[in-house]
Amino acid sequence: MSVFSLERDLEISENAFHKINLPYNTALKMDGLKLLSYLKNDSIPVCFFDPQYRGIMDKMNYGNEGARQKFRAKMEQMSEEIIIEFIKRIDSVLIPSGHMYLWVDKFHLCEGFHAWLKNTKLQIVDLLTWDKQKMGMGYRTRRQVEYLVILQKEPLRAKGVWSKHNIPDIWSEKVKSNNHAHPKPIELQKELILATSNENDIILDPAAGTFSVMTAAIETNRRFIGCDISYGELYGIN
Repeated sequence: MSVFSLERDLEISENAFHKINLPYNTALKMDGLKLLSYLKNDSIPVCFFDPQYRGIMDKMNYGNEGARQKFRAKMEQMSEEIIIEFIKRIDSVLIPSGHMYLWVDKFHLCEGFHAWLKNTKLQIVDLLTWDKQKMGMGYRTRRQVEYLVILQKEPLRAKGVWSKHNIPDIWSEKVKSNNHAHPKPIELQKELILATSNENDIILDPAAGTFSVMTAAIETNRRFIGCDISYGELYGIN
């Protein structure tokens, strides 16, 4: 497939993107690495990835964790080795100049995560701060923001690839509370999808949580493929 551009001609067929019959716009309960193994290389323009970080749970045991943090600790955690494997596979399935949106917390932003990108064609091209408009956990300062790292697969391009130029790098959006420990902003995800994909493109999320990316993809006339290993099991969703 040629470098991503708004003029690209994609073959829209069931076997163009994945090796088995995967349903679109469906909340799948399965291991994300297994899902990624079913996708063909150089086939996906946009992927969101929100790892369930183990590091923050291991190193920030303040003793004042509330119910949401205790609930979060029960969720399936990802080691750095697993996160690296996810990113390596996402790099393979992204088309040239495709984008990955990686959610990181303050801990990993400060500690650094460049090692996760080793031996991939992914490079950091921007950083977006999400103001959640409510305070979260923290013993010293209370967390009100999360960070979204914008990565692009080589070759790096902006013209013809990023089509919206009015997205601020500080995004304010309050999300409705639900049973998930860290829900994400649908309107922001919609803007990013519109900026870096075309209608009918496939939007990928292999660790989808409550599937807010699926909602954003459907509402922007894209097709969604994604899964979560614990969907419905921990979140009280049928």
